[in-house]
Amino acid sequence: MDEAHLKSILESLLFAAGEPVSLARLAAVLDDLPRATVNKTLTAMASEYAAANRGIVIEEVAGGFQMRTSKDHAAYVRKLLASKPPRLSRPLMETVAIIAYRQPITRPEIEQLRGVDTGGVLETLLERRMIKIAGRKEAPGRPMVYATTDEFLEIFGLKDLESLPDLSEFREIERSIEQANTGPVAGVETHPEDAAPVDPALADELGEGPATPEPDRDPSPSDDDKTSD
Repeated sequence: MDEAHLKSILESLLFAAGEPVSLARLAAVLDDLPRATVNKTLTAMASEYAAANRGIVIEEVAGGFQMRTSKDHAAYVRKLLASKPPRLSRPLMETVAIIAYRQPITRPEIEQLRGVDTGGVLETLLERRMIKIAGRKEAPGRPMVYATTDEFLEIFGLKDLESLPDLSEFREIERSIEQANTGPVAGVETHPEDAAPVDPALADELGEGPATPEPDRDPSPSDDDKTSD
């Protein structure tokens, strides 16, 4: 199979999928073509799209490759769709950040860090498939432990968990979610003015272990935080 034909096929596959597709799955569809060949071709395609300033980009996210709209065109895409993606409030952002950096982690451990009940927030994150129940901890009562999902990686535009930014970079990631996720994947709208980043005290706890957290008070709680914050 020549390179031009392979690129054409891969373009069709990514367009039809609408979600990240792993190299293994793509290779299997292509009659077990070597993954290295598929990866090399996709990387070349991504560079070509970027160089041509196309409205579509190819990115490696959530363990696979995906076609996404350019973040520069987010405002126009949003007008066309005439809808707003669900908002991630401060409690949701802080809770998913704790889970991402400390997973697997139990609900009591999360609540020790946040200083507030997190039942409603965890339920919302589960419903949005950003986190999952990853088993039970070998401790008295065998509490459930939580971890992030591929959907979390997809929403934040991360290749894998190794790509998690430093906590000091989390604010910038938070600000860019709205523009970075307006393609075929359901985006997430954030409001920088009221969705504050993980504060320094919480950052210390995430990096160095539990401290004594202060309960936060969201000045404009969303529907997501029905009972928790």
